[in-house]
Amino acid sequence: MRRIGVILLSGGLDSTTVAAQAQKAGFELTAITLRYGQKHSKEVDAAKKVAKCLGIRQEVIDVSFFKRLAWYSALTGPEAFDVPRERDIDDMAAKVPITYVPLRNTFFITTAAAFLESRALDLIEREQVNPEEVEASVFIAANAIDYSGYPDCRPEYYEQMSKALFLGSKLGTEYGRPIVIQTPIILKTKAEIVKMAMEMGVPLEHTWSCYEGGEVPCGKCDSCILRAKGFSEAGYEDPLIARLGRDGRIPGGK
Repeated sequence: MRRIGVILLSGGLDSTTVAAQAQKAGFELTAITLRYGQKHSKEVDAAKKVAKCLGIRQEVIDVSFFKRLAWYSALTGPEAFDVPRERDIDDMAAKVPITYVPLRNTFFITTAAAFLESRALDLIEREQVNPEEVEASVFIAANAIDYSGYPDCRPEYYEQMSKALFLGSKLGTEYGRPIVIQTPIILKTKAEIVKMAMEMGVPLEHTWSCYEGGEVPCGKCDSCILRAKGFSEAGYEDPLIARLGRDGRIPGGK
């Protein structure tokens, strides 16, 4: 069986953990990191470091035009919208926040699936691999438990996207092979994700989750709050904070 996979690697805690898990499961893995016009490049830099540490082939693709389409967000339109700060955990899932980027995951999955289908068709049609021996998966680190209320992070969304990819692809309609969307952490708490990552020895010291692009995480945006909650509940010190403290970039090493 040829198990080929694409991981949408943002450089954050969640996608890095999913990348390590997919690699451990034996997939021939390619990391795709997209420059989509986000407000800072810290996450792209983090993704490059993570891919190098894990030894995963990476494609960094410039799709910055997407910002002109999905501009109604604090992540793509920072000049117009502020990132929410110091929100209560209960408030995060109550309403879709301004950090939601319109149809970003739909665009990301379609982009990753196009890359993956090309690889699958190459195996089948040029390398003459039996279609039944090709397993193609897109991995995405969506989470519907400890998250900011995004509609494209829910199981029912991925169920429908999987159907669309099957019906809209040559791999599905001609060869009967699905492009599987794998969401291994979608029903896990942030603490469970942290535990999984720490047990696998994932290089979390190089990850970046903050919505801001400063020298150190802001500690106040939803992503920072959820990350800190996960490490606290899991009983671990955040390796990123520890590294920044050792580097002297956090006052007092904290």
